[in-house]
Amino acid sequence: MSAIVDQAVDELNRRMGGRSFDGTAMFVLTGEGSIFVDQGTARKGEGPADVTLTATPQTFMDILQGNLDPTSAFMTGKLALDGDMGAAMKLASVLA
Repeated sequence: MSAIVDQAVDELNRRMGGRSFDGTAMFVLTGEGSIFVDQGTARKGEGPADVTLTATPQTFMDILQGNLDPTSAFMTGKLALDGDMGAAMKLASVLA
């Protein structure tokens, strides 16, 4: 896995700050790898997920750093979502 994925895992865990997320999510950073989130913890890897979010590494980091609104990214096609929209909304509230 890449250093970008490592950085994204660290940032996700920092943003969640131990807050619970009762679903599963997978973030796919195109060309770099995947991040799996369950039980409020992010780690490198894949797994069966309630929702899968796909974006370029730059878009993903912009969202995590607060430079890009995830809803705007989704509406403009920079962030693709596959699966449960409700799970995506719950995850967004945990990361806020």
